[in-house]
Amino acid sequence: MNILITGATGFVGSAVARRVLREGHQVLALVRPTSDRRNLQDLNVQVIEADLTRPASLQRACEGCDALFHVAADYRLWAPHPEELYHTNVEGTRALFEAARQAGVSRIVYTSSVATLGIPKDGGSGDELTPVSLDDMIGHYKRSKFIAEEQAREMAAKGLPVVIVNPSTPIGPRDIKPTPTGRIVRDAIAGRLPAYVDTGLNVVHVDDVAEGHWLAFLHGAIGERYILGGHNLSLHQLLNEIAEIAGRSPPRWRLPHSVVMPIAHVAEGWARLTGTQPIATVEEVRMSKKLMYFSSAKAQRDLGYQPGLARQALEDAVRWFRDHP
Repeated sequence: MNILITGATGFVGSAVARRVLREGHQVLALVRPTSDRRNLQDLNVQVIEADLTRPASLQRACEGCDALFHVAADYRLWAPHPEELYHTNVEGTRALFEAARQAGVSRIVYTSSVATLGIPKDGGSGDELTPVSLDDMIGHYKRSKFIAEEQAREMAAKGLPVVIVNPSTPIGPRDIKPTPTGRIVRDAIAGRLPAYVDTGLNVVHVDDVAEGHWLAFLHGAIGERYILGGHNLSLHQLLNEIAEIAGRSPPRWRLPHSVVMPIAHVAEGWARLTGTQPIATVEEVRMSKKLMYFSSAKAQRDLGYQPGLARQALEDAVRWFRDHP
């Protein structure tokens, strides 16, 4: 079977590619000409150069493909030009799915995010049915992913064979950019995070997320979505775990959100002037006011999904970041 994977050079996409290769299928890795290809160096894949913002290239990429894992996304919680997020995450997804439809691709797994889901006001765990609307989305990344997932469901209702997965907070090896969460791990290892804010995340090993993609491919219902999460941890717990693994002192001070928000505004202003990445963003601070806890009960029940321990994900991430400074 020829299986096309977008985002195969990235953190989650390369894990998905490895999982698919274990089944003996031919992996076609859709790669932008400028992408960092280190995550593909040891993989027997066929590289296809294309771009989600160039529909004609997507049509060529989908020709002869039996299945598609659409993992690629513009994952930035801060961007100097927010319209780029919509071009890739919304318009690019629509163009790719249309190309897949025209090519007769028989099965699609679309990687959304828990960023599109509702969060209970009582601090409990959100699931696939927790009420949410576009107005609840904080920032352009979440809004773009919400719109993209909505259009995926609409296309599924019209016959596109797409299953949706919503990873929570993947952690583990090969986070080469790194992702926003990967930056937290990297900085905690280096002892650059002496303080924390009061928030929470659902942490999952990136390889478990990849396994969940494969299970969704095998067993997922068309048009349905499945949370691929792991374990709920407060940020304080997460940083303490990393400190213990890395042999560092844990963070000492809890900073109120009201203190961090002005810092984020200044950091974004400096980033616009210098063209660098801000050390903190307004969106991150706004999101951190909620406990981003989720339940994977549906995926466990319907797909057979069984995530491992968060500790293993953190140990593998710490080892990888130390080996790849």
